[in-house]
Amino acid sequence: MNAKHVEGPPVTEQDLTLVIAARMRARLRQENGALQKLADFAGVDIERLESIVNGQRAPSIDVLWKIANALDVPFGSLIAANRRGGAAVIRNCDANVLVSSGGAFRSRALTAFGETPRVEIYELTVAAGHCEQSQAHAPGTSENILVVKGELEIVTGREPAYRLGPGDAIHFDADVPHAYRALGAEDVVAHLVLAYGPRN
Repeated sequence: MNAKHVEGPPVTEQDLTLVIAARMRARLRQENGALQKLADFAGVDIERLESIVNGQRAPSIDVLWKIANALDVPFGSLIAANRRGGAAVIRNCDANVLVSSGGAFRSRALTAFGETPRVEIYELTVAAGHCEQSQAHAPGTSENILVVKGELEIVTGREPAYRLGPGDAIHFDADVPHAYRALGAEDVVAHLVLAYGPRN
């Protein structure tokens, strides 16, 4: 089966902002007062949430996680490329990249958006010296990280810090607060496999 792909200009931050806004609006149409309920449940300021839903502001990765958890949807369903047919090619120039911490942390979705996935794949880039804090994900969520380049430190829950180099991998429960720190003088590139627990 051939994968269909239409060449086009690279995806910009504004494009991704509009994708996130449209997908959030589609999920919020179902009930009155949903935006206020979402703001309350996610712990996100209502004005900030309105600007995200209206496509006027890009959410940080941390805020988008709060929104995904509050909506009870996979994180990737808000940012991943659309799936067309039985296969999807995610070109580097078309990738949906979510940037946080002033550009020091980048997450590129490598999984297409279609049915509700139980596993998502991302390429992470962490700027040298940067530490990215992540809130606890939904119960039962786990992460598997393979370091491609650089030295990465992972801190998860109350566990001691784990230091990883190129080719090293770690699997950990991600339903507790965790952090990624780029050690050394070069940026870290890693592949992340995010697996969700069973739905209730």
